[in-house]
Amino acid sequence: MGRVKTVDWKIIVLTAVAAFMGAIGQLEFKRGANNLQWDLKALLTNHDLILAVTVYALSTLLYVHALSKGNLSILYPIIATSYIWTMIFSNVFLKETLTLTSWAGVFFILLGVALIATQAGR
Repeated sequence: MGRVKTVDWKIIVLTAVAAFMGAIGQLEFKRGANNLQWDLKALLTNHDLILAVTVYALSTLLYVHALSKGNLSILYPIIATSYIWTMIFSNVFLKETLTLTSWAGVFFILLGVALIATQAGR
């Protein structure tokens, strides 16, 4: 059996920040993909793609640090909030349409995260 770690709220917030940053990375990946050309010069000057990789890497480092301090079973569902941020960002910045089904999915993701995150206080 794995070692049980108590997760402190600072680690939960750090994980939420990592999820938010991951969603920003996804938005920038999409923007970079819209201008994607498969030659070295174009890749090295695709600022959206470079920003995406940078933000996503920083997000990953924050998340790995959080994992060193807490339980995967509690922290990973918080990373799932990146789906929510990505959906909101795609609507606001890319003008993608959100459906009632999308919002229902957001509700269930939030419900699941809330249920699992309550374990952190135990």
